[in-house]
Amino acid sequence: MLDPHAALPFSAAAHPDARPARRLTWDSREAGPDVAFVALPGERMHGNAFVDAALAAGAPFVLTDLDVPRALKVPEGQAQPALFAWARQERQKNPLVIGITGSAGKTTAKSYAAAALEAHHMPVFNTMPAIACFLVEFGATDRPLVVEMGIDRVGEMAELVDLVRPDIGVVTSIGPAHLEQLGSVENIAREKGGIFQAARGLVGAQAAAFYPPENYPGVESYGFGPVTHTGQDLQVTPAGAQFTYQGVTVELPLAAPVQAEAAVLGLVLAQQAGLPLHRVAHRLAGVSVPAGRYRVHPGRFTVIDDAYNASPLAVRAALDALHAFPGRRISVLGRMLELGPTERELHAEVGHYARERADLTYGVGAFAHELGERAFASVPEMLAALLTEVRDGDVVLVKASRGLSWTPERRAQEGVGLDVVVAALLEARGS
Repeated sequence: MLDPHAALPFSAAAHPDARPARRLTWDSREAGPDVAFVALPGERMHGNAFVDAALAAGAPFVLTDLDVPRALKVPEGQAQPALFAWARQERQKNPLVIGITGSAGKTTAKSYAAAALEAHHMPVFNTMPAIACFLVEFGATDRPLVVEMGIDRVGEMAELVDLVRPDIGVVTSIGPAHLEQLGSVENIAREKGGIFQAARGLVGAQAAAFYPPENYPGVESYGFGPVTHTGQDLQVTPAGAQFTYQGVTVELPLAAPVQAEAAVLGLVLAQQAGLPLHRVAHRLAGVSVPAGRYRVHPGRFTVIDDAYNASPLAVRAALDALHAFPGRRISVLGRMLELGPTERELHAEVGHYARERADLTYGVGAFAHELGERAFASVPEMLAALLTEVRDGDVVLVKASRGLSWTPERRAQEGVGLDVVVAALLEARGS
């Protein structure tokens, strides 16, 4: 329980009616009898505007600079620094914190690492306030923590490392993503490499070349091939992936090479923690990644839901996975965001690769012609054509960026947020 009356590392005063909570949230919509609310500054509005709503929902306490009932009151403008200070205090009580970053595969790696270690792990959101709430909630537990640490600007990793202070830092992959702010792949590698301020470092096979031993001493690699910690005899079929690690056989249903590499990461972490690998392998076989992260839906025709987000590196990996399936392979690709002045060129490169790996390619939105042979201006137009075309035995990959800050109308026009396409395909298939 999170006790607002306990000593905190900042100047705060708890209202007499403030009660302990089980959880802490920065989103007032999640506030309730067991969930306290942190009123933070936002892009459009300050969280103070939602304090009354959180209290009405029964929040046990509210971290705010307002004088309200059940307040954990801090000096004016100090709610966010107070939250971060609280998070650092609680994090120090945990013996093992894993931080995971990368241009692609962070959420998958997080899921497999957490399963291997039986750890608490971050939910979908990975913003600084979300991470801080997670550390406050779970820092003092006796289970390890796995934290996803995504960045989109210079200096952000340093801020995250200061907050999370991971014992082990992991970089899954390096490629063009968030180029509008980060500028180049070299900058991306350098910024993400800041996670290696941790005591130990691990990099995925693809990222290893960006972190040579002479510049990053002590950083080890994992995956398949010429790496420090390698899985053996990888076999990937439509049914899933299988490999061995340290003599232990690992079977991952409906998985692709990206999931297999994430499983190797989990095994490495578990081995270093002294856990029995055969039990770890059993847990890894049951990992279920969140919707939109390479989730395979078999049926009359197979739908690969990889629509949560997209970057050139992630799209190529998804296309490689698609290519391993029998039957007619169809790629449905939408716009990749935050690629800067080279975005048209990068979309064209991905579209060329799609034509090599798929039998039929659809593109939608701003770069539809670059992404697919069948190009559509908007999602509804593309979806109508796709539903007419798809037939039994096909395998359909759906992938694009999300554009969550955009209106539904703009998402449909620009070709992002293709989760609606996944839902329509599954409905049309009768599942």
